[in-house]
Amino acid sequence: METRIAQIVTCTEAEGPFQRMAIWFQGCPLRCPGCCNPEFLPFKGGEGWQVADLISLMLEAQQKEKIEGISLLGGEPFAHALAGAKIAQAAQANNLGVMIYSGFTIEQLREKPESEVHELLTATDLLVDGPYDREQPETERRWIGSQNQRVHFLTPRYDPLDPCWRMTNTLEIRVRGNEITVNGFPAKHALGLWKQPKPLKPEKASSE
Repeated sequence: METRIAQIVTCTEAEGPFQRMAIWFQGCPLRCPGCCNPEFLPFKGGEGWQVADLISLMLEAQQKEKIEGISLLGGEPFAHALAGAKIAQAAQANNLGVMIYSGFTIEQLREKPESEVHELLTATDLLVDGPYDREQPETERRWIGSQNQRVHFLTPRYDPLDPCWRMTNTLEIRVRGNEITVNGFPAKHALGLWKQPKPLKPEKASSE
């Protein structure tokens, strides 16, 4: 089975508790104003991946990078529910936690008729739900985009009282050759800084 993937980070601390592999699906039916990943919205784009290869990469990251779990983002993971369910089920079968970010609410997901949506939800330990609202930026909860979004602890794997949820958000910037990738949740005043770097001011000569 092939699915469209926008980005993969095999080990990150900016997309959920502990060290995780993050997978961004390409394509989302929602159009939240101010979306953090507008280039991930079209269903055309990204790169075609075999689900089996994604699972192999996940298990390799578990061995080599000691990830605790995976985070599925997008795009919209539940718009790719069949592939997402297979990945999430494989993760849980190998003692990895599953965290998902969805623009749909949990109530909307539970009302959907597609069986694969319910399979993916069943294989989820931690769900962040609801559309991103740029008018309500989250400033107190880590790993959350806007105040309207909720965190659902669907299994006992993660602790809602863990102080890690109240730490400062993390932004990760990776430079590989001529390519720059960014993930995480920057402060509002930092949005776009990596896209439009300011020129450095020349230092004044000392007058010794």
